[in-house]
Amino acid sequence: MITETEVIKLIETHLASGEIFLVDVVIKTGNHITVFIDGDHGVNIESCRELNRFLNTSLDREAEDFDLTVSSAGADRPLKLPRQYYKNIGKSLEVITNNGEKYSGVVLKANESGIDLETASGKKSKKEAVTMLMSLNFSDIKSAKEVITFKQ
Repeated sequence: MITETEVIKLIETHLASGEIFLVDVVIKTGNHITVFIDGDHGVNIESCRELNRFLNTSLDREAEDFDLTVSSAGADRPLKLPRQYYKNIGKSLEVITNNGEKYSGVVLKANESGIDLETASGKKSKKEAVTMLMSLNFSDIKSAKEVITFKQ
């Protein structure tokens, strides 16, 4: 069976010097390999295609067959790495803490240990809303996802 460690090593070597980075590798029974990548400025289809080609030529299909999917870590997937939070500075996130509290706000700052999130109180009108600055350590965050809005 192809191991996660083997795939990660190949990907990290291939992506070592670029703005694209590995987020996650999932290998399910039957060697169904799914790779999620992200980039400091997003990921396009060509980046996924290039990594897919690289992995297809690097892994020996003759020795062991596999199914490979390379995808961007889209907005529907939780953020996993500090580098993903950096690229979301100035954008809205929905954060759930380990103790179940839920916050929505704009990322003002991110560093190796956590983020500063500007949240608004639950008031209905903007005049009544009070903004708060929250500092959250990554160790306190259970999940965080981008908030997609279509407002102009």
